[in-house]
Amino acid sequence: MTRLPNFLYIGPDKAGSSWLHEMLLQHPQVYLTPAKDLYYFDRYYDRGTPWYADQFRDARDEPVVGEVCQDYLFHPEAAKRIAETLESPRMMVSLRDPVERAWSSWLYARKHGMWPDDFGAALRSVDELLGHSRYASGLDRFGEHFDRELFHVAVFDDLAADPQAFLDATTDFLGVDRMPLAPEDLAARLPAASARSVRAANLARRAADWVREHDGARVVGAVKRSKLVHSVLYRPIDKAEVRPDPAAVDYIREQLDDEVTRIETDYGVAVKERWGWA
Repeated sequence: MTRLPNFLYIGPDKAGSSWLHEMLLQHPQVYLTPAKDLYYFDRYYDRGTPWYADQFRDARDEPVVGEVCQDYLFHPEAAKRIAETLESPRMMVSLRDPVERAWSSWLYARKHGMWPDDFGAALRSVDELLGHSRYASGLDRFGEHFDRELFHVAVFDDLAADPQAFLDATTDFLGVDRMPLAPEDLAARLPAASARSVRAANLARRAADWVREHDGARVVGAVKRSKLVHSVLYRPIDKAEVRPDPAAVDYIREQLDDEVTRIETDYGVAVKERWGWA
C-alpha cells in the first residue's frame, strides 16, 4: 500500500538539509525519498496527490516516512496544501544566521553563473536572498494550519558544533532510535565550493532542472550525491578567506531584525546573541 509522508523538513536552504537527508536515509526506521527536494507543495502541486504518493512507493513498514524540501517554509500556499493533503505531519526547520545563509546561497548561485557578481547588489535585486531568511513569517503561515507541537525548530549552529547531538534531537522528535554517526559523517555535506568551469556547472544545473521537470527526481538525487560528480565540477573554497563586506551584513540585519527578534519572542529560540545580532 502506498504511503504518504508523516514527516517533512520544510526549510530553509543552506542550513544543513543535505546533511540531514543523507543521515536519515541511513536510518532503518526512516524512509526518505532518494531525491531531496521533490518541490511538490510549491512547484509541482498540479501533478496531483497520486503522483506525490508514487514518490514513496518503496516505503514499507518504517514508522517515519518523509521528504526533505527546503522551500516549503517560504511558499505562500505550501502550508495550506500540506494541511489539505497530509494528516498532522511532523515538521522540522533548521535556522541559520540570515547573514551566513544568504552568503552561502549567493556563493552557490555564483558558481553556477547566476545572480549579480556583487553580493550587496544581489541582496537588493534577488528576493530569495532575504526572503528565505524570513523564518518567523514562514512559521506563522504554518501555525495557521498546524499545532506548534508538530514542529521541531533546530539551529544550524548546533549541527556545526555537535552533529551527533543535532541528529539525536531530530530522531528523538521523530520517535525513532538514536543512530550513532560514523566518523566520516561528523562533517557537513557539500562544503562551500567554486566551479572549475562556470559554464559546465551551469549546464549541469540546467540539465538537473530539466530532468526534474520530466519526473526524474530520483536520477537528480543520485547524481547530486555523487562525490565524483561534485569533485569534477567544483573545487573547495575557504569560507574564512571570503566574507561579505560590513555594509552588506548591516543591510541584512536591518532588513531582518524583526524576523530574528520574533524567533526569540514568539518561538522561544534564543539566536540573536549566538548570531551576533544582540
